Amino acid sequence: MPRSVASPRVVNIEDLRRVAKRRLPQVVFDYIDGGAEDERTLRANCRAFEDVTFQPRCAIETPACDLRVSVLGQSLSMPLILAPVGSSRLMYPRGEEAAAGAADAAGIAYALSTLSGCRLEDVAAASKQPLWYQLYLIGGRDCALSAIERAKAAGFSALVVTIDTPVAGMRERDIRNGVKELLSDNFLSKLPFVSQLLIKPGWLAQFLADGGLMKFENVVIPGRGPMLYADVTAALEDSVVTWSDLKWIQEAWGGSIVIKGVHTSDDARRAVDVGAKALVVSNHGGRQLDNVAPTLRILPEVAESVADHIEVLLDGGIRRGSDIVKALCLGARAVLAGRAYAYGLGAAGGAGVARAIEILRADLIRTLKLLGCPSVAELDQSYVDVPTRWLRK
Repeated sequence: MPRSVASPRVVNIEDLRRVAKRRLPQVVFDYIDGGAEDERTLRANCRAFEDVTFQPRCAIETPACDLRVSVLGQSLSMPLILAPVGSSRLMYPRGEEAAAGAADAAGIAYALSTLSGCRLEDVAAASKQPLWYQLYLIGGRDCALSAIERAKAAGFSALVVTIDTPVAGMRERDIRNGVKELLSDNFLSKLPFVSQLLIKPGWLAQFLADGGLMKFENVVIPGRGPMLYADVTAALEDSVVTWSDLKWIQEAWGGSIVIKGVHTSDDARRAVDVGAKALVVSNHGGRQLDNVAPTLRILPEVAESVADHIEVLLDGGIRRGSDIVKALCLGARAVLAGRAYAYGLGAAGGAGVARAIEILRADLIRTLKLLGCPSVAELDQSYVDVPTRWLRK
């Protein structure tokens, strides 16, 4: 493992964040790190975990802790799934393949974003563990159907349909960093923003060696080929997913569907009604609509509303293994983490992702032992104290 991400230099996810910030250009780091508008929801997702405290059972011997969990009928070594993170190839060469390879080595699932710079077939070749394909309807229905068929043929086991992105959120850091200008063909408009790339020569050399600005290899427009990076924002606004779309998506896929972006009990019940096998309580990591409640606060209400009719997962704010424990106590079967491993990817590629997973696994084991709980399967709300203001009136 590279010294840059090894202990004692890196002991937690925040340390990986600092290493990634040193290596990456500001525009790429802020793409990972930033949120929408005032970033209140981004911060609240993390702070919500601070509001939940533990109630340990002491004087209990737990020489070993069982972290295994079954999600969509497939066994994972721990209740963690690497969430879909778009444009991972900007963070490190062949970034999606590197992340999938780290997930494979750790025995956990990896979810590939539609907005990937690597072909889904190449990502599938990097892992023998469960792979999920996250679907946007960018490029239209025919384009989505083509991607679905490719994902089926490549062996992806679940389709993640994101429902909270009718338009891109207002990510002010991207505007200040000149994303639009850097993607334009106008050299003069690029000029004020190019310096942030030039002062990171290590990243720049790897970026150019990897082919430079990527295309979206899994959004293949008939007659035009893979979608250009500059075209994605406009295309996203024409690709809203509605509940009625789930019918043809399910017919085309024929396997397990995961609905990502659930934030209310009503939407959770609709996910059950359309036949989804799992849902993700998610606010897109605070990158879409700002000033919505943190996902951990919504989780108990959503889990209660669907009982055992669907598997409930949580996304947002995971930075420590203790966060995973709290989510499981409040009703999640497993969690998805995006930024936590993206910082590792930006810091050192696959080795950084492996280090992020290793940190979360060690945290998880230590937390279970300190709680006096021998297995993630035995976690429930009796192990935590929840603020009264979270309780339904």
